[in-house]
Amino acid sequence: MRTRVSFDVGGTRCVGNLYLPSGTEPLPCVVLCHGFSGTMDRLVEYAERFAEAGFAALIFDYRSFGESAGEPRQVPDLAGQLGDIRAAVAFTRAHERIDADRTLLWGNSLGGAHMIVAAAGDARIRAVVAQIPFNGFPKRVEDRSARDTVKLLGACLRDRLRGLVGRPPYYIPMVGQPGELAVTATSEADRHIRTLTGGRESLWRNAVAPRALLAMMRYRPAESAAQLSCPLLVCAAADDRETPVATTRELADAAPHGELRIYPGTHFSFYTDPELRDVVVADQIEFYRQVSAGSR
Repeated sequence: MRTRVSFDVGGTRCVGNLYLPSGTEPLPCVVLCHGFSGTMDRLVEYAERFAEAGFAALIFDYRSFGESAGEPRQVPDLAGQLGDIRAAVAFTRAHERIDADRTLLWGNSLGGAHMIVAAAGDARIRAVVAQIPFNGFPKRVEDRSARDTVKLLGACLRDRLRGLVGRPPYYIPMVGQPGELAVTATSEADRHIRTLTGGRESLWRNAVAPRALLAMMRYRPAESAAQLSCPLLVCAAADDRETPVATTRELADAAPHGELRIYPGTHFSFYTDPELRDVVVADQIEFYRQVSAGSR
C-alpha cells in the first residue's frame, strides 16, 4: 500500500510516499533519500522492493525539489537536506505501523553521505546502507579538464554570490557531456538523462544551483562514519569516477561495524542497469533482515 504523506520542516512542507506491507504489526522502516539533485520518483523501485520484503519504506523530496515546497527551486543545501532527513525519520517514528526503534537509513550518492551523518547523531538508528556514497571530491575527474574545473568553480561562486545578495540562482545542468559546464560531465550523459526523465513521470530537472558544491568541499562523512554505533553497508561501483572505490572504502573502514561490497559498473550503472539494481537491492534486503533480526 502506498500513501502520499507530508511533514513540516521549519515551516516548509516536504512531500513523500510511504509504502506499507499489509498487516497490523509494527514494522521496521527504511527511510530513503536521493542524491545532490534527485527526486523521489527515481527511488520508487527501491521502495517497492523493500516493501515487498516486509519493510515499511519512505521516500520523499528535499525542500525546493520535486513535489516538496521551498523557494527558490533546485537549490541543494547540505544542512537543509540533513534537516529534511531528520524530519522524515521523526515522521516515521510517530506512525502507528512503524517500530520506532527499528529505523533503517538508505542513501544514494550525496544521500549516502547524509545518511551516515544523520545516523551518527541518532543512536536509535539500527543500520545504514550507503550506495555509491560521496566522501569528498576525487583529485582528478576523468572527462573534466583543468579548464572545465575552473569554469565550474566560477559558476559555483557566481551562484553563491547571487544567493548572498538575494538574487535568483545561477543554474547549470546537473548532467552534461564532457567539456560542457555541468555538475557531472560524463560520456554517459545522454543515457543517464533518459533514465532520470523516462519511464515513470519524473519531476527531475537537469538544472541545479551549484553553490552547494562549495560546501561539499568541506563535507567529511568519514568523520561521522567513525562515530556510528550501528552497522554500515557501503555499496560501491568498481569503475566509479564520481565516487571512487578508494574514497567509499574509507567510509566502511572508518565505521566500527562497516562493510564494503563492490559491484561491476560505473556510478551511473546503479541508475541505468536494472539487472545490477536487482542484485544490489537483494544484498541490501538481506543486510537489513540480519540487522532487524539482531544477527549483526
